[in-house]
Amino acid sequence: MQLLTKQKTVGKVVLLPIEKIKSNPNQPRKVFDQNSIEQLAQSIAQYGLLQPITVNQSDTGYELIAGERRLLACRKLKMDNVPAIVSNLNEQQSAALALIENIQRCDLNFFEEAEAFNNLTKILGETQQSLANRLGKNQSTIANKIRLLHFSNEAREEIIKCGLTERHARALLPVSGNDNILELINTVYERRLNVSQTEKFVEELTGGNNLSTKSRQKSLLVVKDLRLFMNSIDKAVKTMKLSGIKAMARMEEEDDCIVYTVKIPKESALKKKKNKSIT
Repeated sequence: MQLLTKQKTVGKVVLLPIEKIKSNPNQPRKVFDQNSIEQLAQSIAQYGLLQPITVNQSDTGYELIAGERRLLACRKLKMDNVPAIVSNLNEQQSAALALIENIQRCDLNFFEEAEAFNNLTKILGETQQSLANRLGKNQSTIANKIRLLHFSNEAREEIIKCGLTERHARALLPVSGNDNILELINTVYERRLNVSQTEKFVEELTGGNNLSTKSRQKSLLVVKDLRLFMNSIDKAVKTMKLSGIKAMARMEEEDDCIVYTVKIPKESALKKKKNKSIT
C-alpha cells in the first residue's frame, strides 16, 4: 500500500501499513497484561478495530501517540494494515499528548503515573501546580506521586509484584534509600501489614528519626486540633437533631484529604424557620 501524502492524511482515518508504525518512546506504561491483549485481539478479530489508533507523521513513517494496546493486539493478529488518525504534531506536542492520553485512561499503576507526571512537567516546562490545573487534579496529588520516584526501579517492580498499594509505598518512602529495601518490601508483604502497620514498622526501623522532634510535635498538635474540630461538628449536628432538624454528618478519608459532609434537609430547615416566624 502506497503511503498517502501528509495533506490527504492529516486529521483523517486512514489504513496504514502496521510495519510503518513505531512505538512512542514516551509511552508511560512499561508493563502490559498479556491476557488483556489476547482478549482485545479476539474482540478485534470478531468485530474489527472500533477505535482507530492515533499516530504522528514523520519523515520515516509514523510514530504512535495513542493506542498502544490496540496496536499490540493488531500485531498479535498479524494484520497488515490498521485504521489510524494521522496528526501533524511536533515532538513536544506528541510526547505530551501520549502522556496525557495514558493518564486520563486511569489504568497506569502509580509508579507509571509518577513517571508520566514527572515527564510532563519537563516536556511542558510547567510547575506541579500548573500541571495539576491542566489535568484537573490537586497539586498535592501530583507531588505525592512524583515523590514515589525516590524508589529504585527494582524496588518499584517489587512493590507492584507484591501487590502493595500506593499508600504502602508512601509509608515506605523514608526507607526507600536503604540497601535492604527489597527485603523490607517483602517483610511488609509476608506479614500482610496494612498501611498503619507499615508506618509503625518504618518508624521502628528509623527510630522515629524520619521526622524532627519539632515536626512530630507539630503533627500531633494538628491531629489533636483536628479531632477537636470534628467533635465540635458532631456536637453541633446532635444539637440540631435535638431541636428537630434532621441533620446528617459523614466523614470520608481520601488519599490527600478528609471530607466531612453535613447535610440538612431543606424541608426540615424551612419547617424550623416557619415555626419560628409563627411564634
